[in-house]
Amino acid sequence: MRAVWPIWALLVGYPVWWALGFGGLAVVVVAVPMGLVLWRRRPIRVPKGFGWWALLIVGYLLSALTLGESPEGTYGEFGGGRVAGYLMRLTVYLALLVMVLYLGNLTRDELPQLRLVRMLGALFLTTVAGGLLGVLAPTFAFTSPVERVLPGWLATHPFVTNLIHPTAAQIQYVLGHALPRPEAPYEWANAWGSNLSVLVIWFVVGWWAYGGPLRKALLAVVLAVAAVPVVYSLNRGLWIGLGFSLAYLAVRGRRLLPAGLAVAAGAVLAFSPLGGLVTQRLDNPHSNDIRAFTVTATVRAAASSPVIGYGNTRYAYGSHRTITTGRTDWCRECGHPPLGSDGQLWLLIITQGFAGAALYVVFFAGAVRRYWTDRSPIGQAGVLVMLLALFYMVIYDGMITALSLYLISFALLWRNAT
Repeated sequence: MRAVWPIWALLVGYPVWWALGFGGLAVVVVAVPMGLVLWRRRPIRVPKGFGWWALLIVGYLLSALTLGESPEGTYGEFGGGRVAGYLMRLTVYLALLVMVLYLGNLTRDELPQLRLVRMLGALFLTTVAGGLLGVLAPTFAFTSPVERVLPGWLATHPFVTNLIHPTAAQIQYVLGHALPRPEAPYEWANAWGSNLSVLVIWFVVGWWAYGGPLRKALLAVVLAVAAVPVVYSLNRGLWIGLGFSLAYLAVRGRRLLPAGLAVAAGAVLAFSPLGGLVTQRLDNPHSNDIRAFTVTATVRAAASSPVIGYGNTRYAYGSHRTITTGRTDWCRECGHPPLGSDGQLWLLIITQGFAGAALYVVFFAGAVRRYWTDRSPIGQAGVLVMLLALFYMVIYDGMITALSLYLISFALLWRNAT
């Protein structure tokens, strides 16, 4: 247990990190003891294909050379906020590298595969609880200890605030009126959705594929409860991801797929008010125009630095509605998110150029190819997560918790193969 406690603290103890204000940055904290464990166990084994992740980090180091530049059509001053964002992402990339090597160099006796899978299952239960909190008490929020000690210029930066200020939900006007979208215990609502769709896979593996009758019965109850915040999240990407996962498991992972649960989930949506909510959301694709504008502007800006990008995000002049930039008294809808905020692929394109985005794709696609023949429940589930990482990269920003879950899943695949 002495060598295993950092990963236990990260996954099972995640609610504590969230309450303290670390949230996804907890992986940076636990990477320190993980690194010490690795240092004592030299030589360190490295998985095949992990060189692509190392090259991604090298490319990000080079992108610091363009931090002070602004491509045509964008604006923003070079200052502490831009540098802090760059350093934060670099630190996370390095921490994830350490975490994968740490997990892969622990023996099966120290950390059995099933124990790690059930740690992820414990985080799934935390995620469902956070989703219910967002539905039942959407205005719940508090000032975290980390938020209190950070300097004001940093704590009030929008990106940093999302990380360190615990909130239960985001209140948005997706259907034309105020509705809560669960986000606890993660950075924002979309992070809650993508993380839940990954964690539910490992929850099913730990409680169905390797569980007894009691665990299987409890799994059915938990999934039924989880359906409520899943629907109230109004998250189309999450719904598509869950549908893709069910189709994948039906074809490749029949041992993992509780077919009766899929039928029950369909009945819940068809014969309850939740089904109407799904229909309303699909009829109100309010974010499509915003995404189209920011993605187009991102690609255009990155074209002037295609190899190393610009190190951090930028803001584009204008918006999808008007040539003006930002909200005004006469145009409350003119604001728009920074370039690269509509998906990990677009974030990589603006921060690391098309070369960085290609390295990211090659890393996860290579994992799919390498471990596709692993027919064990863990192997099939891990490959599914790699596929979801490739799907979500066009709609979700992977920083920070989503990338952590993708890389833990990669480590599970590596450990399974060895």
